[in-house]
Amino acid sequence: MPTEVLAALQPQPGGLYLDGTVGGGGHARLILEASAPDGRLIGLDRDPEALRRAAQVLATFGDRVILRHRNFSEATQVLTEFGLEGVDGMLLDLGVSSFQLDTAERGFSFREEAPLDMRMDPTTGPTAAEVVNELEAAELIRIFREYGEERWAGRIARRIVKVRQEAPLRTTRQLAELVRQVVPGGRVPSRIHPATRVFQALRIFVNGELEHVAEGVSRGLDLLKPGARLVVISFHSLEDRIVKRIFQQEAKGCICPPRLPVCSCGRVPRIDLLPRKGVRPGAAEVAANPRARSAVLRTARRRPGLI
Repeated sequence: MPTEVLAALQPQPGGLYLDGTVGGGGHARLILEASAPDGRLIGLDRDPEALRRAAQVLATFGDRVILRHRNFSEATQVLTEFGLEGVDGMLLDLGVSSFQLDTAERGFSFREEAPLDMRMDPTTGPTAAEVVNELEAAELIRIFREYGEERWAGRIARRIVKVRQEAPLRTTRQLAELVRQVVPGGRVPSRIHPATRVFQALRIFVNGELEHVAEGVSRGLDLLKPGARLVVISFHSLEDRIVKRIFQQEAKGCICPPRLPVCSCGRVPRIDLLPRKGVRPGAAEVAANPRARSAVLRTARRRPGLI
């Protein structure tokens, strides 16, 4: 959603912007172009390979861009390291990137046989294989239900525990085939593979995605200068619910009980929602990039005069 991102963020010359999920550098490049000649950008990503690709794309911008191998939930610490207190705009493009999905050896997709990894930062943390081979059935059920909203979580978890007693699950297609065999109707060809929700759940759990979203959005609002904007793109309902909840809480004024005749809390809205509802990609973009069909863009503007 490049057009929508620029319209929401409104980068200006001389501004300081933070791209918390710099990925391949596409959005960052547009922000730097729009804020020329002296706008600056700090780009963060937890994926070292994404940072290498971004460095190549953004090389022509010289010292106007700084890239760091950090999670966007650590944005406050990164700014502190540079002696900075706030930004003029921040972008979070959540979820897994197309590059990660299309790189078979990362294990995010079951289209090809690959190690069951799924880590956005392959330098740290447990892999998806370690999760499915080591956790108890009850915990696997929780993960599949909470992060994948999987109806057949119990059946799938119990089959995993049974199968791994003979040999551990190591590859993407092993797990996908197990799910296909277990889910009722899973053997019938369908537009959506029956393992899709399980893979989503494992990816979210392995990377702690929802916890980072909650932390990153809350801290992102703290980093905005008065009048600055936080733009967030989410790709599934679990992410979007968190973003929407935080935005609505921060856009709310008085929270006193309705029975009180006058306000005693003194709370005032910290942000404005622009617009109040999320923005969806246009038909042309969805046609050109079907993965964009589930995207929702939300924008919050820090109210002037508020600390």
